[in-house]
Amino acid sequence: MKAYCFKCKKQQEIKNPEQVVLKNGRHAVKGICPVCGSKLSRMGKAS
Repeated sequence: MKAYCFKCKKQQEIKNPEQVVLKNGRHAVKGICPVCGSKLSRMGKAS
């Protein structure tokens, strides 16, 4: 799954993706950018 990295300024593949549920009940996927190491997140369930 890919997410936009604000440091790299392009779509990156999420490293170590983790399915989470936010406070409002929505699903999201969180992980790390493999290039720069910053945090990435994307709304929706992992496929």
